[in-house]
Amino acid sequence: MQTASFTGFIKAIFYIIAFYYVFRFLAKLFLPLIVKKVVEKAGQNMQQQQQQNNWQKTQNKEEVIYNPTNAKNPRETKKVGDYVDYEEID
Repeated sequence: MQTASFTGFIKAIFYIIAFYYVFRFLAKLFLPLIVKKVVEKAGQNMQQQQQQNNWQKTQNKEEVIYNPTNAKNPRETKKVGDYVDYEEID
C-alpha cells in the first residue's frame, strides 16, 4: 500500500498548474479558428434554408380568391354590454 507524500502532493499541484497554462495557451491559438468555422457553417446552413424556402414558395403558388359578398357586409363589431347614460344628482 502506498502512502501520500509531500513530494507527490507538490507534483500533483505542479501538473495541475502546468495543464491549466497549456490549456489557456492552446485555447488562445485554436479557439478563434474553431469559432470562425462554426460561424461560417451556420451561415451556409442559413443560406441553404433560405434557398430551399424560396424554392418551395415558387413551387406552391397559392391562388387568392376575392369574395365580393364579404366586402358588401362588413364584419359587425362585438357588443360587450349596454350603454348607460349617467346624470349627476345635486
